[in-house]
Amino acid sequence: MSTTAASDSEAGPADIPAARTVAIIMDGNGRWAARRGLPVEAGHREGTRALRRTVEAGIDFGVRALVVYAFSTENWSRPADEVAALMEIFGETIERELPDLAVQGVRTRFLGRRDRVPADLLEQMENLERTTEHLDTLQLWIAFDYGGRAEIAEAARRCLEDGVAADALDEDALSARLYAPELAEIDLLIRTSGEFRTSNFLLWETAYAELVFTDTLWPDFGADDLRAALDTFSARERRFGGR
Repeated sequence: MSTTAASDSEAGPADIPAARTVAIIMDGNGRWAARRGLPVEAGHREGTRALRRTVEAGIDFGVRALVVYAFSTENWSRPADEVAALMEIFGETIERELPDLAVQGVRTRFLGRRDRVPADLLEQMENLERTTEHLDTLQLWIAFDYGGRAEIAEAARRCLEDGVAADALDEDALSARLYAPELAEIDLLIRTSGEFRTSNFLLWETAYAELVFTDTLWPDFGADDLRAALDTFSARERRFGGR
C-alpha cells in the first residue's frame, strides 16, 4: 500500500512517533534512473542523498536507531561494472555524507560480512565506526554484504563453536550471536518502490515488526515519507501474538 505524507511543518518534538527502531529497504534506484534516461549509477548516487535527509528526519522525529539495507549478499551477482560503481559510491558516501551526520550526533555502524569487502573500503568503514562510537543521538546501522539467512546460519555456527549444548540452544543463545546483538528488535520496516517483500533483510530482528510499503522510489524518499510511515505505525495495535 502507499502511505499519504504529512507536512514537515506538522512534525515537532511534542509529536514523537512510537517507533524507535526503524529499518528501511532502500529500493528503486535503478528505476528512478531509468525513468530519467540516466545510468543506474545516477540513481545510486541520488539514493545517498535520500539516506542523508532520511537520517536527519529520523533525528527530528525521535527515531533512535535506523537500519538501512545498502548491499545484500545477493547483490554480488549484479553486473561487475555496477558492483564496482556501488563500491565507489559507498566509499564516497562514507567520505562525504556520513561525517556531516556525525556532526549531528549520528553513530554509524555496519552489519554483515566483512571478509569480501575491498580493503580500502573496509578501512573507511572501520575508521567511521571508531570516530563515531561516542555519539548517541541516532544509531545508523548500514547492512552491507548482508543476508538474513546467512546471519542466522552464522549465529548457529557460533553456537556450535562455543560448545552450546543442544538443550541450551534457545533464542537467547542465537540472538547473542547475531551480527549486532545489541540492536533492538525492529519496530517498523519500510520498503520503498512499491515492492511487497522483505528480501532476506533482518529476518530474525523483524519477527514482530510492522510493515509499511510505499510506492515512492528510494531517491525520492524524504521526511514526508518517513513521517507518513511513522504515523501509519502509530495507528496500528501491536499484539505480539496475544489478543
